[in-house]
Amino acid sequence: MIIQLLLSACLIIASPLYADELKPFTSDGCSAFPDGTLQQQSLWVNCCIRHDLAYWQGGTYEQREQADKALQSCVAQAGEDQIADVMLAGVRVGGSPYWPTPFRWGYGWSFGRGYKPLTTEERGLIQAQLKQLQLLLESLSQTLNQDLPQ
Repeated sequence: MIIQLLLSACLIIASPLYADELKPFTSDGCSAFPDGTLQQQSLWVNCCIRHDLAYWQGGTYEQREQADKALQSCVAQAGEDQIADVMLAGVRVGGSPYWPTPFRWGYGWSFGRGYKPLTTEERGLIQAQLKQLQLLLESLSQTLNQDLPQ
């Protein structure tokens, strides 16, 4: 019994030293919400993708509040103040890290992480994935530019 307790204590103490595996970044645009108006169907999708990037990373409660307010501000700057307020209400309720959804706060990490600051190792994993995304986007851009007729 004492050995089991000691092993359990060691695992609990050591667990913060090892970062969880970070899943690749994904975005579905504005999730269950339209990406824009009927006339401009992608009007605020860029706001949602930036919001998804913050949600993928996760972090503290305050960081989530900042991400949600940035989404609201971005959509409002697109000229849709009322939509921005509705979206803010939706993400505040539906984006909790305690819902087992693919769009919850911290969805890049295993379910159950909740609200906590990112460790140095976790930030390193995020930066590595962002660098890979940047390289992919640059490569795609070059390919598209080469394949387009002059």
